[in-house]
Amino acid sequence: MAAADTQAAPALPDYVTDPDAVLKDTDVNWRYGRAPDYSKTREVFAETKIMNHEALSLPHLVENLVKNWEVEASFKPTLSDWRTIDQEKYSFAINGSDPQDAYYMLKQGTYNAIIAPNEYYSPEYSDFASSHKTFKRMMPTFAWEVLEVYSGPPTVSFRWRHWGVMKNDYVGFNNKGEKVSAKAHGGAIDIQGVTVATVNEALQLQSIRTWFDPMDMFRQIAPNGVVKKEAVDKSLPPGDALDSPVTAEIDQTPRPAQDANETTLPDRTKSAAGDAQELMAAAGCPFVGHDGKAANKPYEPRVAMETREDGKEGENKFEHPNAPLSEGTIETLREGKQEDAERDPYVKMPESLGS
Repeated sequence: MAAADTQAAPALPDYVTDPDAVLKDTDVNWRYGRAPDYSKTREVFAETKIMNHEALSLPHLVENLVKNWEVEASFKPTLSDWRTIDQEKYSFAINGSDPQDAYYMLKQGTYNAIIAPNEYYSPEYSDFASSHKTFKRMMPTFAWEVLEVYSGPPTVSFRWRHWGVMKNDYVGFNNKGEKVSAKAHGGAIDIQGVTVATVNEALQLQSIRTWFDPMDMFRQIAPNGVVKKEAVDKSLPPGDALDSPVTAEIDQTPRPAQDANETTLPDRTKSAAGDAQELMAAAGCPFVGHDGKAANKPYEPRVAMETREDGKEGENKFEHPNAPLSEGTIETLREGKQEDAERDPYVKMPESLGS
């Protein structure tokens, strides 16, 4: 084939070939005025990863794409600066929840957007700043890698791993607004999950659907369930409340169950009947008249004998006392819209229409 007939394959975008591609962006708005430093996280990744993907292989490209996306989602507050997503179609969802757009993550923060309220942490009582204090202080480096890729573009499904070391105490707000803290144990925190993502021709993310167990992380943070809970001043911004020394420890000592025999319930039997009479009389219910006593009188059931096809008497059937059929309705039934209406023991035929 002539050289003129050959076309070079389009170059891959840098955000799938270089895990630090977007960190080199200059003409963008960085959250804290400059690009963040990921050098320590990259060192931990290189030293403790369990996979070693071949350069430019599909797992390697997916891994780099997600790493660059995480940097942009966390540190680029202007959505138009994100290069890793399809601006018009992008959405994400966690554990089958309703899809959200990128603005939701920008407002809530990456941690708040993916963690549901629980006894250790709640996005309802945390903002972007406090969420980063909670997790980045506890675990200064939180590396991420792709374990397996199950399908290629445009729908990319893969399993991943997120890990680090709990070097400092965990401090966050739970679903009751309480300040929860757990002592650092110096051990590893390692979670895994599955993601199904779609990408466009430029390998930009269009949708992200992720499934993982966030409680797995908290079970590793407090393996024995031992935490300290404190009430805080909710007038303070969450980031300030995390650092505020003004707290009140909450007593978590289990209280003994009260003996049921010692419980005395109020006696309401004496006034119940009189109260009912007064209430019904005052209400003037149109179905019972204005006499309260009539409301306590049960309806008198009327009995109709069921006639069986063999001519023998059947069981007694009670007619409904409140819904007699009109003569016109009975005539309609007799005309054939309902067979054997006259034999229905629940329908009382007026004598003028009886057979």
